[in-house]
Amino acid sequence: MNSEEYIAERVDSQISWYSSRSRQAQLRFKWLRGFEIAAAASIPLLAGFGRDVLPVDIVVAVLGALIALASALVSLNQYQENWIEYRTCAESLKHEKFLFLTGAEPYGSDAAFSLFVNRIEALISKENRSWSQNVQSVVERAESG
Repeated sequence: MNSEEYIAERVDSQISWYSSRSRQAQLRFKWLRGFEIAAAASIPLLAGFGRDVLPVDIVVAVLGALIALASALVSLNQYQENWIEYRTCAESLKHEKFLFLTGAEPYGSDAAFSLFVNRIEALISKENRSWSQNVQSVVERAESG
């Protein structure tokens, strides 16, 4: 496999995957946190002004349960952590790719392609280990709590 094939088949596909997953995690995190904020802010308003119009006790209880559910989903799925880690990995892969393509250090030698592959694979492996540790952490918290 030459450098063009490796970049197209491995590097670009990984950059695309991490960028896509980062965007997805960011959107889910922000949507769920936004919902939590809006729902929590509406509870005092309902309690103070909605007594004559709505069954406030039921609405407040439902909002409280939905807030807890949204918070649990954010924690369980680690959307914020994944957003940041996936974005960091995608940007690191892009950085290495551009250094390699321009022949900048550390890619100024005859062994540039081999070094490039090793560094790219190390970044991907590091992210895989981090993901595995995060999943294990969630499982351990769920089992203990």
